[in-house]
Amino acid sequence: MLLLDNSVWARRREPSVRDWLSAAMESAQLGVCLPFLLEAGFSAQSGVEHENIMRRLTLLPQADITHRVEKLAIKAQGKLARIGHHRLSPTDLIIAACAHEARAGVLHYDGDYDLILEHTELEFESRWVAPAGTLA
Repeated sequence: MLLLDNSVWARRREPSVRDWLSAAMESAQLGVCLPFLLEAGFSAQSGVEHENIMRRLTLLPQADITHRVEKLAIKAQGKLARIGHHRLSPTDLIIAACAHEARAGVLHYDGDYDLILEHTELEFESRWVAPAGTLA
């Protein structure tokens, strides 16, 4: 399973991303967690659009934010702070910790996940939806 990151969702109208998401959703490869759902909901332009987004996304498997996930995210942030990378998105840290705990990956278009993998003890698959620099 790959947890969705907003860096992919925000590009869902790009043909290559749309095709990738459609295929992955149909084959049950994707999952979500609360931080992503809140970001996706934040992007809605209306109440109706919010309902439509949530109706689709809440059908996907969900990784929970447990007390252990919280501790893992804080520990990872501390490790990153010691090397000057503590300004990474808190949302990315929580999604990465959820992926670690669920033994899942993260589908993204965001170099922060590679930094998290390189400099923390969190283990997850970092899957770029497209090579860095190829999407708007």
